[in-house]
Amino acid sequence: MAAGESPVHCLAEIMSGPPVFVGTRVPFETSIDYLAAAQPRTEFLEDFPTVSKEQAIAALQQAKEALLRCVDP
Repeated sequence: MAAGESPVHCLAEIMSGPPVFVGTRVPFETSIDYLAAAQPRTEFLEDFPTVSKEQAIAALQQAKEALLRCVDP
């Protein structure tokens, strides 16, 4: 993943548009579901090998930043 490149994107032609990891058909929501179920990130990465560790971390960081902007504009 290149610097400044988003780890996820939304394209209508990929699964009708939900955020998915770039280069995959894996919904970002799936990674959140794993965290909510207290499953380790390593398990998510094993189950979805098309998602890199760097993508998973960058996507969570991006989500965190978006939420913090809502709380502290």
